[in-house]
This record gives sequence, C-alpha cells and structure tokens, in this order.
Amino acid sequence: MNYRAILYGLAASIVIGLLSGLGLPYTDASLPIIGAGLSGLLAGGIAGYVNRGTMGSDALHGGIATVVGGIIVATFLLVFGTLVAGVFGLAAGVAAFLVVAVTAVPGALGGALGGMLADTGDSERTRPAA
Repeated sequence: MNYRAILYGLAASIVIGLLSGLGLPYTDASLPIIGAGLSGLLAGGIAGYVNRGTMGSDALHGGIATVVGGIIVATFLLVFGTLVAGVFGLAAGVAAFLVVAVTAVPGALGGALGGMLADTGDSERTRPAA
C-alpha cells in the first residue's frame, strides 16, 4: 500500500467534500450523487496519479482514499448538523453513508484513470549500450 497516495487522495476528498457539501457548487441543485461522483473522480484520480502502479492498484488506492474521506466528511457534516440545527436521525445517517458507498465506484474509476495519466518514465528511458 502506498500510504502517501492514500493520504493525498484522502486530503483531496475531505477538501472537496467540505467545500461542496452535499450539493453542486454555483447551482441551486442539491444532487449528492453527482457531487459524490465528481469528488470521487477527482480524489481517486489524485491517489491513482501519485501511486503510479498497475491499474488495479491505482483503482484500489483511489477507492480507499475516497471512501475514507467520504466517511470523515459525512461524520463531520452529521455531527455539525446535529449541533447547529438539531437534525439527526436514522434516515440522515443512512443517507450519508449511502452517499459514501456510492463514492467508491467513481473513486476506483478515478484512481485507474489517474494512474493511466501518470507518466512512469519508462518510455523516456534509453536502452543500455551493449
């Protein structure tokens, strides 16, 4: 496991999740699945890019980073919402963690794409002379 790649993806997931909340920025729409998908693709892409391994390894790192980041953001938003507005219930908790589960797929896809975009430098190397 490349923990540096997971930490970079985790940080990106937390920052994107806290900045966007559960809605789309610059719109009046509150579509948590689209927001989770976009944050999953971006955070997973960052983790996969930093990992630069095989496609399966990059997808795994992207999925782990987005799911852990989503759990942290969902927990923060649920606790903060409870303290400020007094709104917490089983439905809110289940909905928040359903959104976290949905971020795993775009996170893995973003991780695989980020790993594909990363240049490993193999094409730039010259062959040894004799």
